[in-house]
Amino acid sequence: MNEAETNPLPLPAMFVADSLGLDFLNSVATPVDHVIDWIEDGDGLLRWLDQARLVPGDVLHALRAQALPGELDNVADQARNLREWFRAFVRDRKGRSLTPLDLDALQPLNRLLKRDEAFSEMVAGIGETGAPFQLRATRRWRSPDSLLLPIAEALARAVCTEDFAHVKACEGNTCTLMFADRTRGRARRWCSMAACGNRAKQASHRNRLKARN
Repeated sequence: MNEAETNPLPLPAMFVADSLGLDFLNSVATPVDHVIDWIEDGDGLLRWLDQARLVPGDVLHALRAQALPGELDNVADQARNLREWFRAFVRDRKGRSLTPLDLDALQPLNRLLKRDEAFSEMVAGIGETGAPFQLRATRRWRSPDSLLLPIAEALARAVCTEDFAHVKACEGNTCTLMFADRTRGRARRWCSMAACGNRAKQASHRNRLKARN
C-alpha cells in the first residue's frame, strides 16, 4: 500500500453559496454521510484559504514557515469560533433584510476588522484604462493571526452586499449548507442540484412508486 492510499488527500472545500462569506460557513458540512470540517486544524485552514483564494500562496507558505508549534492550530480554533458566531447571526436573520438595528450584533466583527493593516500601493502594469500603473490593495501579514482578517472582510462584505431576505439554508434533510439565492424568482432550494436536489428527486420518485402500489 502506497502513501497516497494510507493518507488520502482531503476532499476539496465546497464553494456553492455564491457568496464567499457564506461559503466560510460551509467550511463544515456533511457532503455524504459524515461531517467534514475543512478548518479542523492549522493545515486545514491554510488549505481552505488557498482554495478560497483569500490569501496569496507565497504568504501562506511564509506564515507556515514562521509559525510556532501549535500557533496555526490556535488560529484555526479562532476561525471556527468566528464561523459559529457568524452562523448564529445569519440563522437568526436569514429570510429578512437587515436593518441598522442589526449593527450592534456585528460589533465583534467590527473589532476584528479594526485589526487589519490593509493599504493600497501603486504597481506597474497596464490596467483597464490603459494607464501604465495600477492601484493594488494589499495588507501586512505580520503573524498567523492575520489570516483571520481576509475572512472577516469576506463576512463583512456578505453583510453589506447580500440581501438576507434571499439567504437560505439547503432543504436537504441532513444538509447544513447555506447560500445566497440569485436565481430568477428566488426559487433555489438546494445547495446543489447534483447533490441534495438529486437526492430529493429520487426520494420523490420512490414515494410516487409506493403510492401506486
